[in-house]
Amino acid sequence: MTVCESSPDRYRKSSFHMEIPSEVNDGRVAQFLIRNGTNIFSDQDNIEYTLSKVLGQEVRLMRANLEKPSYEEYWPDIDGLAHREKVTDETMPSQTFFDIAVVHLLTTSTIDRLRELYPEGRFEARRFRPNIVIESVSEEKDFIENLWIGKKIAIGEEIVLRVTGPCMRCVMTTLAQGDLPKDLGILRTIASYNQVNAGVYASVHRGGTIRRADLVRLEG
Repeated sequence: MTVCESSPDRYRKSSFHMEIPSEVNDGRVAQFLIRNGTNIFSDQDNIEYTLSKVLGQEVRLMRANLEKPSYEEYWPDIDGLAHREKVTDETMPSQTFFDIAVVHLLTTSTIDRLRELYPEGRFEARRFRPNIVIESVSEEKDFIENLWIGKKIAIGEEIVLRVTGPCMRCVMTTLAQGDLPKDLGILRTIASYNQVNAGVYASVHRGGTIRRADLVRLEG
């Protein structure tokens, strides 16, 4: 199951975690862990009723079509976005649950540049949900990832990633989470100064193990 982005406010009270445990029916059954500690499974008779109670609205559980997967995206009323105050259907890569790519990279240079541009906003990595945060040793405050597109990134002794394109941000970056407040200025700043992009997407050219503080090298 994929929670759509069409109306983020409706999921603000969401209080469950979902897994696909391989030991249950060869991974074909989803397990939901409710905040109160209850475990429920997608093959239970009352699953839709239970999830509806948790989310506070009617829920219908369906098997995803992985041949042509898609998700809904809500576009707020912000200059620079492709749409304004609109919900669109966006295509996902076939046979995946990824919006665009399998890896998202974000540098501290980008975060620091955004903080400089909009000091009132709280720009933190958790707003952007990257797989990997790269600390820039030069302490440069700029959107340095823009220059990586089409190149390879080596991480540690094993990993090589190929940077495939910019990561266009959406309304999810503006939502309240934990102690971070709701702030449309986050997305407005990204749209105004970097064409709505923050970070880059990448594919795995060579796999391996990543360790905290591994050296990251840009290759041609």
